Amino acid sequence: MNRLFPIFLKLEQLQVLLIGAGPVGLEKISALLQQSPKAKVRVVAKDVSGDFRAFVKGQEHVDLYERSFEDVDLDGVDLVVVASNNTLLNQHIQGLARKRNVLLNVADKPDLCDFYLGSVVMKGDLKIGISTNGKSPTIAKRLKEFLQGLLPEEIDETLGLMYEMREQLRGDFGEKVRLLNAHTRELLERSQK
Repeated sequence: MNRLFPIFLKLEQLQVLLIGAGPVGLEKISALLQQSPKAKVRVVAKDVSGDFRAFVKGQEHVDLYERSFEDVDLDGVDLVVVASNNTLLNQHIQGLARKRNVLLNVADKPDLCDFYLGSVVMKGDLKIGISTNGKSPTIAKRLKEFLQGLLPEEIDETLGLMYEMREQLRGDFGEKVRLLNAHTRELLERSQK
C-alpha cells in the first residue's frame, strides 16, 4: 500500500539545495524549474557538466557553487535533493538532514529519501502528481504520457470558469460544494452525449 502523502510545494517560498550537477543533477533541476520556474535553488557541485552549466545560465533564482559539499550548505535550507553516486556522502547528508529536520531526496536511493519526485501531468493550472511508491518510475512516466494526451487543451479554460463561478457563489461551504458538484456533474453529462 502506498502510504506517501501527496503535497504541492511553493518552491519560490522555500530554499532548495541541489547537490550534484551532472546528468542526474540536470534532470532534477530541470524538473524543479519546469514545475516551479521561480524556485530558489542553491546548487553545490565540485564537477559541473557543460549541459548543466548551459541550463542554469541566466536562471536568476539559481545560485551555483562549484566546490565540494560542506555541512554548512544545509544552513537555511528547507529541502535537499542529492544527485550524487557517492554512497558515503549521501549517507552523511542524510544524517545531517535528519538532525536539522530538512526533507531529503537522494536520486535512485529510495531508502535514503523522505520524499520522491514523482511524474507530473501538467495542463495550464492543472497538475496531477503520479507516484508508484518508488517502485517503477517507468510506469509513472507511461501514465504521465497517457494522461497528458487524454486531457483536453481546454481544461485550463474550464478551470478558469469554475474559479469564477466559485468566487460568485454565496452561502456556507456545504452549499458551495453542493452547487459546484451539481455544475460539474452537468458538464460531464453534456460531454458524454
